[in-house]
Amino acid sequence: MPNQSLTSRAAEPMLVIVRGIKPDQLTARTPDTEWDVRALVNHLLIWGPSLEGGARKESVAPPPLDTDYTDGDWMTLLATQIERTATAWNDPAVWEGTTHMGRPFELPARIVGDMVLGEFLVHGWDLARATGQDVEWPDDVVTATYDGVAGFAELGRQIGLFGTAVDVPSTASAFDRLLAITGRDPAWHA
Repeated sequence: MPNQSLTSRAAEPMLVIVRGIKPDQLTARTPDTEWDVRALVNHLLIWGPSLEGGARKESVAPPPLDTDYTDGDWMTLLATQIERTATAWNDPAVWEGTTHMGRPFELPARIVGDMVLGEFLVHGWDLARATGQDVEWPDDVVTATYDGVAGFAELGRQIGLFGTAVDVPSTASAFDRLLAITGRDPAWHA
């Protein structure tokens, strides 16, 4: 089970990245070939309440998937959502039992918590690469996220969350291995 501050520590670098995105970068492509920065920002805002609700054991349905939040103050909305989600998952008790993730069926809470960590690190890296920012997370946060995401990576691929795993050397860092199992090339640059 993660220590109490793990999700907040995972969120901190992502918040810096979000606040560093310039308005003219919303059309920049990301390492996920299906999304530009705007689409990724919208993805995070659409699914954030469901991930946050998962910590409360609530099923929070996402809004329509084609919702565009980037016409308004999306940066404040996204930073606030990231902070709320991180805070909700900081309590070790919410990682126990089962919960929901925007759907009526139950999932192990641990998987949804690991999804939260994966969203922060993987999508944080996506946004950083797309917008020319540097990012780094503490080693223990990376290791915990890799361990959690590796546990559901095959399922993630089967349901379309992740692309085909990318081969990396056996000496690759835990962060590069995390990116690789989610279908990202750690060497990707805009």
